Amino acid sequence: MPSPPTEAETAELLGRIELFSDLSEDELRRLAAVAVPRSYRAGEVLFRAGDRGDTCYIVRSGAVKVTRRHKDGRTITLAELRQGQIFGELAMFSGETRSATVEALEDTTVIALLAADVRRTLAEHPEIAVKMLAGLADRLRDANERIARQSFQTVAGRVAQVLMAQVAARQAEGAGERDVLIKATQADIAQLAGSSRESASRFLATLERAGVVTSGRGKVVVHDPSALKNYVY
Repeated sequence: MPSPPTEAETAELLGRIELFSDLSEDELRRLAAVAVPRSYRAGEVLFRAGDRGDTCYIVRSGAVKVTRRHKDGRTITLAELRQGQIFGELAMFSGETRSATVEALEDTTVIALLAADVRRTLAEHPEIAVKMLAGLADRLRDANERIARQSFQTVAGRVAQVLMAQVAARQAEGAGERDVLIKATQADIAQLAGSSRESASRFLATLERAGVVTSGRGKVVVHDPSALKNYVY
């Protein structure tokens, strides 16, 4: 895992996040001074639905998934978050329990901010609260769309869309146009797609026979990302 960031590096990370982009350098440094770096191994749970929470987090490296358990026993993936994305921010507005479970998809480092520190910043900069609410609304909209897709799309379409989103995220981090490495198990991909592991594995085997991907232990290499669009229906 990367070494813990310096205060200056933390301030730089915060400044790249849209939520805090209006803060001055001095304000970013003050927020960075109270931020706590934390590291998690792949599969480690950061917090569970029902836990009490007073901290929000910003992904520095790696990725986490946000899930909720449906009343019928299924686990629904609400979001996958990567570098520069914030989560746990509901703790900023109330002291209620966590509404979802967050788990590291891969080795992950985060910056943790206590609610009291962020609330002080919000009080001084109300416009940040507006941005935070807009971010929450976007995430809710994405979650609703994902649930709708899981209800009406085929398994092939859902898995293909998950792979496309994974490819886009890796490319945003510097991956090339082809042969994009996705560090995720077939179980991870199945959960993100809202399907059984067996169904997701069968479709991945179909993609492998077509030369679109190569699957390995804990990874999938997407050779031809553009071909995935042919399976989304």
